Amino acid sequence: MTPDRDIQRLIDIMTALRTPGTGCPWDLEQTFETIVPYTIEEAYEVADAIHRGDPVDLREELGDLLLQVVYHAQMAREAGTFDFGDVVEGITAKMIRRHPHVFGDEEARSAGIAKGSWERIKSQEKDARARQRAALGLEDAPPAYLDDVPSAFPALTEAEKLQKRAARVGFDWGAAGPVLDKIREETEELAAEIGAAPQALERDRIEDELGDLLFAVANLARHLEIDPEAALKRTNRKFRSRFAEIERAAQERRTSLEAMSLEEMEAAWQAAKRPSRPQTPPSPERQGD
Repeated sequence: MTPDRDIQRLIDIMTALRTPGTGCPWDLEQTFETIVPYTIEEAYEVADAIHRGDPVDLREELGDLLLQVVYHAQMAREAGTFDFGDVVEGITAKMIRRHPHVFGDEEARSAGIAKGSWERIKSQEKDARARQRAALGLEDAPPAYLDDVPSAFPALTEAEKLQKRAARVGFDWGAAGPVLDKIREETEELAAEIGAAPQALERDRIEDELGDLLFAVANLARHLEIDPEAALKRTNRKFRSRFAEIERAAQERRTSLEAMSLEEMEAAWQAAKRPSRPQTPPSPERQGD
């Protein structure tokens, strides 16, 4: 088998990997559930390549993510539920349906984006999915209002989306100020639990209060129109950069991180926090020297 630009070649490769008797033993053992962590990991690696501005890695990581889609579609085909073509048809139909101002008739295109049309279309899609589940004999319990927010999201993202969803029906703080007050309240409650004795018996309550604090911080980020995941990622990158300066300081002193004292590490950390001094341009009278 040789590489090819055609998506069918990738589908054929996955089919071969999953063919009993001649396929790959590891691939044959996998299920939807066991592959989920890899799917999530590949999505994060795509985001990482984008943040690093690395087009070489981005191309490779997008391929890895595409493989995950093909993998799940192959397992679904084996189960007789759908195949890769159904996935492609479904997403193309959704894009056309959700953009009548682009793909609709002349009247729809001239009307532009109608207010409320996005939510109306999504509601119609939800009803269609319910009918599909019923046709397959799948139980479809009455959906709760927050069911639109997947629990598989990273926790901060899930918190922000839950709050945004609840805000649509008015369950929300009016501004960022009260949220800051809530953060102070949650911090005090966390401190009280940490100070309680014996601490070993309070671990669940400490975790509960810490979660409340993080939830409140995510709420503040939403009111400030800042993505909490992006904000924390930015701080993570900053931490990496500054810690690398501590490592560089250790190398300059011909020592190791383990051998450095906390005071030495702190000095290098503070030096990394200071902005670089801008170069002073030469004065006009010295430019010809």
